[in-house]
Amino acid sequence: MTTRKEFIQAAKAQLDRWDAQIEELEARWKKAEADAKKEYEDQLKKLRSKREEAKEQIDKVQKSSDSAWDDVRLGSEKAWSEIQEAIQKAASRF
Repeated sequence: MTTRKEFIQAAKAQLDRWDAQIEELEARWKKAEADAKKEYEDQLKKLRSKREEAKEQIDKVQKSSDSAWDDVRLGSEKAWSEIQEAIQKAASRF
């Protein structure tokens, strides 16, 4: 079982990886043709929004009581799974 501290460290490291992936997608967007730029822009907005949701989940884990942290952790894992899928989908499309 993961401790809260280990979980938070891993989550923050994942946020850094997502930031790098989002930046890479943004660089691709800047090189895209005009018609593709709108689609890139929409995808980037969604990714940034999901990334913020994941960050909020980390904040909840940090602030949660010992008795509630397992429930908060499960919600965070779901949010992180969703953002990872969104990033992979965006990367494969562009």
